[in-house]
Formats: sequence, structure tokens, C-alpha cells
Amino acid sequence: MKVIRITAVLVSLLFCLPAIAQTTQTQQAAQFKPCEELKNEIDAKMREKGVENYTLDIVANDEVENKTVVGSCNGGKNKIVYTRGR
Repeated sequence: MKVIRITAVLVSLLFCLPAIAQTTQTQQAAQFKPCEELKNEIDAKMREKGVENYTLDIVANDEVENKTVVGSCNGGKNKIVYTRGR
């Protein structure tokens, strides 16, 4: 019984690994995107969802305090932050 359960767990993990790896690669790719490019992509997605009256700003990591981070760019050196209103 234990061998069957362990085998089932291992098989299910093997099916999940590609998805986990792809997510990690996507996150890493986003971190190395130029900030303006990522900001424009985020802006387009927000407008597509009907979000209005907001600003997106590119800031250094030490300027993030008390702000909503919506993206990381420039190899993780900068963040894109969302502010409600204009």
C-alpha cells in the first residue's frame, strides 16, 4: 500500500514540475525586462480590465515603502508601483 501511495505522489510531482519551472522562468524573465516595457504591459492589462484613475511609477527598491508593488524590473533593481488616483 505504501509503495503505491509513494509512487502516486511521485508521478503527480513529475506532472507538476514543468508548470512550476515555467512559472519560475516567467518570473525571472519579468525581472530582467526593461522597466518601461513592463510598465506598459501592466498598464495595458489594467486598462483591459477597466481600471481607471491610477498611476504606475518606476522606483528604486529603497523607495517602495508603503506602496503597492505590481512589478519588478531591471534585474530586480527597480519596482513598478501602483497608486490609486492621478
